[in-house]
Amino acid sequence: MKVQGKMFIWLSFFVLAMAIIYGVWSKEPAGTTALFLAFGLCIMVGYYLAFTARRVDAMAQDNKEADVADEAGEVGFFSPHSWQPLSLAVGGALAFMSVAFGWWLLYFSAPIILVGLWGWVFEYYRGENQNQ
Repeated sequence: MKVQGKMFIWLSFFVLAMAIIYGVWSKEPAGTTALFLAFGLCIMVGYYLAFTARRVDAMAQDNKEADVADEAGEVGFFSPHSWQPLSLAVGGALAFMSVAFGWWLLYFSAPIILVGLWGWVFEYYRGENQNQ
């Protein structure tokens, strides 16, 4: 993870330099703001990866003499199935439609979003996948 953290931090410096150059030459506020926001996102991701790299064991990409096969094995746990993203998508679609049709539609979409979010967070606390 040290490599990824360094890459994002160097990328953030590049994006900052490009934001300053773009802002001075173009005097266009929307693109300049977008580039400064991209700088903020890069620095946040880079800091998180660099901070996390100190607390986890060294991975194969941190070793200069590592082979591709050194990183083989289990990557992590991924949910096999879930219906909760569907309810979140329906609630989100209704919420975004409320901008076009009227804010009263949020009264119907907010409970759908909250139920979907609640179900997604507590998905493995009960039912057939309880102990995964």
